Amino acid sequence: MSRSRPKEKVVRLDAQAWIAAAFDALADGGIDAVRVEPLAKSLGITKGSFYWHFADRRALIDALLAVWAEGRITAIRQQAAAPGEPAAVLRELADLYTHRANVRGLAIELAIRSLARTDESAANAVRAVDRERLQLVGKLFAGLDWPRGDAQARAILFYSYLFGQSLIDGDAVPAAARDKAVRALIASP
Repeated sequence: MSRSRPKEKVVRLDAQAWIAAAFDALADGGIDAVRVEPLAKSLGITKGSFYWHFADRRALIDALLAVWAEGRITAIRQQAAAPGEPAAVLRELADLYTHRANVRGLAIELAIRSLARTDESAANAVRAVDRERLQLVGKLFAGLDWPRGDAQARAILFYSYLFGQSLIDGDAVPAAARDKAVRALIASP
């Protein structure tokens, strides 16, 4: 009598699980860490599941970029539409980066921006996110009675500060100094 082996359960993850794993790898090791075999290993699955959803690594990266851009655009739309005076909304936005910084999110953003220097798809994603952020924040500054051109200049300074300050050592620029810088940026004309 021959014994039949129990059938192994075939596990096939959806595309979102692969994209989530790619974001984790991107946050931990940059774009070079987004590779099919290591992702499959981290998910405890064969890479056959990957090819069910994506033609190749490039397709995964393109999907990751699309999800990232959509998420960042949705986030700034929600944040900029928050109830309250424009100065309060701007302070809340600044607080997200200065006092409640999402280290993983920042690592992902910096990795995508680094990739954008050499990859047109990443550059397009970054461009779309930057345009939306600057447009909406510019409207908030216009709500503080800054003329349109000055409001857009303030929006550029605002985002330049938010990303730049995250790279400065916290001991070199303590929280009180960061708060003072934000107040100066947000001041009405």
